[in-house]
Amino acid sequence: MYSEVIKQIAPNGVLIAGIYLGNFLLVTGKDDQGNPEGVSPDLAHAIAKELNVKIQLMPFDTQGDLVGAVASGVCGIGLVGSDPDRAQKITFAPAYVEIEATYLVPPDSSLNTIEDVDSSGVRIASFQKSAYDLWLVRNIKNASLVHADSLDASVELFFSEKLHALAGLKTGLIKESKRLPGSKVLDGQFMAVQQGVATAKENLQSIKFLSRFVQDAKQSGLIASFIQNRKVDGLSVAG
Repeated sequence: MYSEVIKQIAPNGVLIAGIYLGNFLLVTGKDDQGNPEGVSPDLAHAIAKELNVKIQLMPFDTQGDLVGAVASGVCGIGLVGSDPDRAQKITFAPAYVEIEATYLVPPDSSLNTIEDVDSSGVRIASFQKSAYDLWLVRNIKNASLVHADSLDASVELFFSEKLHALAGLKTGLIKESKRLPGSKVLDGQFMAVQQGVATAKENLQSIKFLSRFVQDAKQSGLIASFIQNRKVDGLSVAG
């Protein structure tokens, strides 16, 4: 039934799935063997089960390296933030979950809304090449982005340089706001970071299979059950 798909993404009977470790909502821990656990590994396991193949999770510290491994065929699939820049190199199935991205601003800030942040003179700390940063690079017109090479570094940059705003995922920003009494996470979102399953562009049958599988997993409640079982707040099933 899936012979062509298996040939494309699990050619030796093993599905190698690239897992990005930097999203704390999607990878929430490790098992006894050190393999990543969480919503995105759960989905990778479900895909392998449907294909009746073994699975090997391949962890990545950067999303760029993961995208490269999927594009080159080192990984049959990759679970990573969906973005138009990345979609030039790999093809995504419809998003399975999404996460609100907004800003944290310091106490007594004059920035009260998402729209206020894109103003002349405003400096925004951002994790370079994260999904939300790629969106900001394309869409911010007046403010300045101050880039850091990791999520933690962007947080420290915001605090140490006393920047006007910190871009990030809402759940993480709420946690960081506790370090700075009086700071606030702005209501709403400037974008939703959508998480997708992707494969190499030439894997046409696999793209159809992954798209159908993800849609079924959303409609059946499978994705929702992963979120519930992992007790993750701030993550919702994509529409």
